[in-house]
Amino acid sequence: MTLFDDNSFVPPEQEQPSPSPEEPASSDVPLAGDPINFAGSHPAETNPAGALAYQAPLQPSLPEDLRISWSWVHLIFFLVFAFVAVAILPLLVSIPYLQGKHIPPQEMERYLYSIPQFVIGSTFLTFGAILFFLYITLAVLTGQPFWHTLGWRKLTNPDSHLTAKPWIYFLSGCVLSIIAAMVGSRVHTPEDMPIEALQKSKTGLMLMMAMAVAIAPLVEETVFRGYLYPVLARIISGITRSFGMEFARATHAGVVSSILLTGVLFGLLHGAQLAWTWGIVGVLIFVGVTFTYVRARTGTVVASYFMHLGYNSLIAIFTAIGTHGFTRIPPVH
Repeated sequence: MTLFDDNSFVPPEQEQPSPSPEEPASSDVPLAGDPINFAGSHPAETNPAGALAYQAPLQPSLPEDLRISWSWVHLIFFLVFAFVAVAILPLLVSIPYLQGKHIPPQEMERYLYSIPQFVIGSTFLTFGAILFFLYITLAVLTGQPFWHTLGWRKLTNPDSHLTAKPWIYFLSGCVLSIIAAMVGSRVHTPEDMPIEALQKSKTGLMLMMAMAVAIAPLVEETVFRGYLYPVLARIISGITRSFGMEFARATHAGVVSSILLTGVLFGLLHGAQLAWTWGIVGVLIFVGVTFTYVRARTGTVVASYFMHLGYNSLIAIFTAIGTHGFTRIPPVH
């Protein structure tokens, strides 16, 4: 088994090889093979002697956006690398800001979050390290196109009944942002959330909004919807098939479970900066589930990216309006 072995839970005979140019595209192949209907629509061929030639039944085939080059082995390496990056890189960035200061451990996080340069610098460095790991292991070492491999495909999936217009997803993200804000306003939040410390200065607020619009949607959609969603769906469907579940049902179970699981992970990612206020984290879990559902239905990260971009952009616009162009920073308790 290699780092990029993708058949860890999938018996080789259950998947179609990549179609050649003269074969039908993967979207023309049904998810589960039905020998009776297949025989009716594909008559048996005859050999020169006039006898019916044997035609093998159509094997089940995964949706195209789940045909990935990495498996659970790569996922383990990725999680270890991401954990180390999240733990070590912010610590390294914090060294210059902590030298000569005697800050109690319980106040350390709040103090560091009040420094915009630390927050943006450590976040940017961590995001860059994670993307670099994916780029090296999934593109450089395998010779595959990086963005396409991670689900960045055109919004023209013929199997999806959803629109292919990016602005529709952008506006949908704006609507989702309003709904999340309305629900979140009913949640009691503590006065010591780390993220609020970043909002005390004009520079911090502007940098945070810039990060939320320009960087966060790109990186988070690539990681959660581009990398985690398909591999988790493959792993879960493979496990259910090992217990005897039929291929199509197992694939559906994997997709649904992965949509929910990536949504939960997306919400938990923001838990620390929200002081683990579970009402707000729950709202973000719902938002993450919605993003992944759209990605699964359209077969491309582009759809969830524009939705995420609309979600964050509306927050930035309302913040700019509420602070009169970041000139009147409201007091943070």
